[in-house]
Amino acid sequence: MGCAPSKQFKRPPGYEEPAVLAAQTTFTVNEVEALRELYNKMSYSIIKDGLIHKEEFQLALFRNSRKANLFADRVFDLFDLKRNGVIEFGEFVRSLSVFHPKAPKSEKTAFAFKLYDLRGTGYIEKEELREMVLALLDESDLHLSECAVEAIVDNTFSQADSNGDGRIDPEEWEEFVKANPASLRNMSLPYLQDITMAFPSFVMHSEAHD
Repeated sequence: MGCAPSKQFKRPPGYEEPAVLAAQTTFTVNEVEALRELYNKMSYSIIKDGLIHKEEFQLALFRNSRKANLFADRVFDLFDLKRNGVIEFGEFVRSLSVFHPKAPKSEKTAFAFKLYDLRGTGYIEKEELREMVLALLDESDLHLSECAVEAIVDNTFSQADSNGDGRIDPEEWEEFVKANPASLRNMSLPYLQDITMAFPSFVMHSEAHD
């Protein structure tokens, strides 16, 4: 009696075993398996090659595959650990692990710092913070006056730039986060704890359009 051919997706380039990823992240083996199904859905949503391209990433997380946004670009770049223009399965799991509610706060703090350090200089400068604030507001369809945006930027710097040199270093950022825990509120995705029960609500709620 022959076996029916498997209908599962072929393992994409860069595939890593769930047990290995579970040992290196906050996820269990079962959660990694669930994330593989989620990854497969995302990676075949537009370009059928088993890798997550920027358009697919933006479609799943930000509902739009074509709208340019600095925040979306920055998150994609940080997930793309190999800097090769696509997100492989191992990169996907390792990066999402930072957003697990049980992930160490130090990992969340470091990821958030990289998010704002747009130029990769090891410091957050005022213009970088301004650009990211504007991008976050745009992504949320919120519109604030120029004065309100400047007030947010100035207030953050007055608190975080403790040595007054016009830029925020990792140590200053860490102290700022300790004093302002709400600054990390977007770094935890509660549904990742229940990933084996249901996929995150933001994924696959929209379809790609020509």
